[in-house]
Amino acid sequence: MLMLLPLLVMATDAEKAVVIDRVAVIVGKHAIKLSDVDRDLRLTSFLNGTTLDLSPEARRQAAERLVDQQIIRGELASGGYGRATDAQADALLTQIRRDRFADSAEKLRAALAGYGLTAEELQAQLLWQLTVLQFIQQRFQPEVFVSDENIRAYYGQHVSDLRREHPGNSSFEALQPDIRRILEGEAINKDFEDWIRQARQRTEIIYREGAFQ
Repeated sequence: MLMLLPLLVMATDAEKAVVIDRVAVIVGKHAIKLSDVDRDLRLTSFLNGTTLDLSPEARRQAAERLVDQQIIRGELASGGYGRATDAQADALLTQIRRDRFADSAEKLRAALAGYGLTAEELQAQLLWQLTVLQFIQQRFQPEVFVSDENIRAYYGQHVSDLRREHPGNSSFEALQPDIRRILEGEAINKDFEDWIRQARQRTEIIYREGAFQ
């Protein structure tokens, strides 16, 4: 099968072929190409506002993220989970343009070009990120339970910090809803991390080490 080949090629004429991509990782029956890895690095760097790093170590870290994403894609395909909409991605893109680029489409495009990206690639990434967040909420939030005792214990452990952060009203009653959200978020993240770890153990993952050099 094509996905098992270490190189992807495209014929330019009847006598020769030019390598245009390499397979970096195989996740089950799906291939993650080096171009996917590099695009993830460019998008992550752009969104975080950091210098682009295409070193072997950075590529390996990006590949690990893409393995997790491929597992999530499989779960989305097999379950009845909703997906983010184009309108939601548009709203997030508008917010990024307003907050970081003075609401200028030209400045946004220039910044994207500096990372070797297009507006379409950014739009697709935002849509995917929102879909992942929505999946995590749908999949794991219903299983989370935070008791009043947990909330009171958190308040007691962090009362000094909470009073500095909320000088106006730092009473337990006022902060209880915020603390509940914090604890729910921590529990959801833990359940998600446990699920991803177990899913990786059930999945055949093959790394093409030469692709990261």
